[in-house]
This record gives sequence, C-alpha cells and structure tokens, in this order.
Amino acid sequence: MEQILVFSGTTEGNALVRALRAYPVHVYVSVATEYGEASAAVCENTEVVRGRMDREQMQSFLREKQITLVIDATHPFARIVTENIREACRAEAVAYIRCLRESREPAEGCVFVESIAEAVTYLKETTGNILLTTGSKELQEYTRLKEFRSRCYARVLSTKEAVEKSIGLGFEGKHLLAMQGPFSKEMNKAMIAHVDAKYVVTKETGKAGGFPEKLEAAKENGACLVVIRRPEEDGKKAEEIIAWFREHL
Repeated sequence: MEQILVFSGTTEGNALVRALRAYPVHVYVSVATEYGEASAAVCENTEVVRGRMDREQMQSFLREKQITLVIDATHPFARIVTENIREACRAEAVAYIRCLRESREPAEGCVFVESIAEAVTYLKETTGNILLTTGSKELQEYTRLKEFRSRCYARVLSTKEAVEKSIGLGFEGKHLLAMQGPFSKEMNKAMIAHVDAKYVVTKETGKAGGFPEKLEAAKENGACLVVIRRPEEDGKKAEEIIAWFREHL
C-alpha cells in the first residue's frame, strides 16, 4: 500500500485528505498544533501526526514510514516550512506536490504591500484605529507603530500560545480579540465597527482564508484593506491534485 504524507492544517489539506479516502493508500496527516489536530480531516485510512518538524525530522519520518508521495498543503505564507519540506523530499528522492491556494486580483479600496514590515511603514503615515488579522507570529512588527497600544486591535487564534505571546507584546484587554476564523462578512463588519477601524491588515489568503469576506466588510465599513501579497509559487491547485489522484493512484 502506498504511503502518503500530507502536510495540512488548511482547508485545502483537509479536502485532499478526504479525497484520498477513495484510494487504497495510507495517509499520514501532519499538523503543527493542537488546533490543527482537532480540525484535521480524519478518515479510515488516515493517521494524524502532531508537532512541528525540522528538515532532519522530516527526512527521518520519510524514511521510517517509507513515504512515496508528499503533498505540501501548508499555509501559503509558511515559506520556511515549505522550503524544508521540499528540501527533505529532494534529499530522500520522494515525489513532492505543492498545493496552491486560489489567488485574487487586486481590488479597489486595497493597498497591496510585500510584507508586514512594508505594511507597518505604510501605516506609520496614517491615523486612525487598525484591525490586525495577520496572526500572532509576526505581531511584534506592529509594535514599531507609534501609539500601537491604543491604535491597534489584534485578532489572533484562540490558543494559549497566541494569546500569551500577544499579551507579552502589549496587545491586551479590548485590544486583543482571540477568535478562530474564517469569519462571515457580517462578523467582519461587526468587528471593524466595534473597534472603529480605519485600516484592516490582512494577508492575501484567498477564498479559503476568508479574504473576500474581509474585503467586502472593509468596503462597506469605509475602511482601507492593507493586503500582504502572497509569495509566488509553482504547484497545483487542490482540484488539479484531486484529478491527479484519479490518474495515478
């Protein structure tokens, strides 16, 4: 039986795992966090593996489990993780497929930047409250903003790690919103209005990450959406990979 490893934690990853239940394969689903484990798609032929792996650990896992195919369905902004997965597969001569998320064309009312650091540089020249929806990992960048404690409202995952990190950086009380998305347009509108945000910072996460709902909510609230562009990658969309399953498995 073919052994497949799916690096998941995303909507696309779960869709691929569900599609694989129709084939005579054993699927290992790698997720980084407890939340990822709880939300992972679990089928009869799947086994969830929780915990972050470095490149050496990935290579060891590939050898130990005799993996023949790796599908990288990690978040489009998890650049270092993707690089490690790709290098581990190359070192062990294991087939690798990168799952791409659908992109969205630039829209009116958006400011596109290449990084969070560039977003901060832009926001330094503005006034008004800011709703941050880019997660807790790079939250420290926003502390470079003058009066960030009063201007910024951080929306992060409702995990102990994310909350403790945010508080440690100075985002606390009503300025810290611990919730799990993606959210509807109505919920986004309510939060933008609640914090009186003039700017909403997000990543170009596509439909699966709730980008259209954020865009519409910002427009209807008269807020400017500051968008971190997604890095360019080569790979296949989820539906293309599922079609590949039908031909090769």
